[in-house]
Amino acid sequence: MLAFAFAVMADPVSSVAYAVEAALRALDGDLALLVPTMGLVVAIIALIIVNYQQLITRYPHGGGASAAAGEAFGEAWAFIPIGALIVDFVLTIAISVSAGASATIAYFPGLAPWRVPLALLLVVVVGGITWFGHLGRLFFALMTLAFIVVAGVVLVFGLGATPHQVGTITQTSGRESLLAVALAFPVAMALATGVEAPSSAIAQLGQLDDVGRRQFGRVTLWLTLGIVGSITVGLAVEAHRLRIGIPHAETTQIAELARVAAPGPVFAAFQLVTALLLLSAASSSFQAGPGLLKALARHENQEGRTIGILARGLGRTNAHHTPYWGVVLFTTISAAVVAAAGARDQELVLFYAVSVFLSFLAGLLAMALFSHRDAHTGSLVLNLGGAVVVAFTLAINLARGVPLVSLGAALLVAAVLFGTWVRAGRPGGIGNLAAQAEGAPPDDGQG
Repeated sequence: MLAFAFAVMADPVSSVAYAVEAALRALDGDLALLVPTMGLVVAIIALIIVNYQQLITRYPHGGGASAAAGEAFGEAWAFIPIGALIVDFVLTIAISVSAGASATIAYFPGLAPWRVPLALLLVVVVGGITWFGHLGRLFFALMTLAFIVVAGVVLVFGLGATPHQVGTITQTSGRESLLAVALAFPVAMALATGVEAPSSAIAQLGQLDDVGRRQFGRVTLWLTLGIVGSITVGLAVEAHRLRIGIPHAETTQIAELARVAAPGPVFAAFQLVTALLLLSAASSSFQAGPGLLKALARHENQEGRTIGILARGLGRTNAHHTPYWGVVLFTTISAAVVAAAGARDQELVLFYAVSVFLSFLAGLLAMALFSHRDAHTGSLVLNLGGAVVVAFTLAINLARGVPLVSLGAALLVAAVLFGTWVRAGRPGGIGNLAAQAEGAPPDDGQG
């Protein structure tokens, strides 16, 4: 169970690799505002987690925002968080392999001219490994734990390191401090992208009853916050103290922090575990994305009745229970996104927090409706407060212009799925497909 919990954390923990730098870039290099900005990010994640505890309590068999939206507003509305999740899976793969390439180049700068081919190779390799079945919960857990341990070692060394300015640092962001933080933190909310995971992953815990699933989901959410929050704030504090600013194009902020703070072997270990954790996060989305398409594909249920709305091919699996056409589709789209962004994770991070926050908003509004119906005033205030904060974050990101592409892609996917659903006769159970997609396949001997 502990290994599964740490496996679920791979996505949010890996986001540390680029979220802190994204915040500093949004602050135009004002290191003095980095710590309060990341503190605000962690506080907002805590607010989302408090709300998602209610989702887990209501849906102990998984489903998350799509199940809530479908129940609250009607089945058709479930397609909005489903569309958002599909886009989020693509972006997770793209940003994770791009950040993995960045971590590699930061240690081997000679590979810089090969950034795009390297990232595309990583997409194909991770997708290819997924073809042969689940990598196993233990592998994801080990990568997450390794990063946590090595990051902790770097932070400890940093306490005694001598400040050494690296990169671009400004004395002011050019705006009032509160305004600068308010405009910068939404970009760093990429750190929140894994919050949805426990609410769906509990569907895999068939050995537990509803009480056990609820407890596991809640503990995992708060453990994730504690770990991600501690590492994030720790890195922000040490970046400020050691004077680690916006890095040059062929390295990353956390790589330069580790280089300044720790001895060479520790720096090498940090880059290795960072890259492996990022590839683990990509692999997780390579499993979840095609799994969701498989759940949506037409197939026969136990009663022999045909259900589903997408082409049957997306539900076909190989000997390792992998929906291979789904893997091919996600590999192709993710590779195109990587190439379009030049394999720059700091370009992709601008798009990243949009689609998942659309899913958050749908889930929180649904929970607000439930709280209103049940006359739970305290929960209603909490749900609406969370929805307002999520909507503000979404609005600030969209105001930058370019992230509208992510919103448009999520809504387009949702519209296509909705149209297919209508043509299929509006079959029921759409809101629970996220939970079905998380169902563990038969044991294939790979963990």
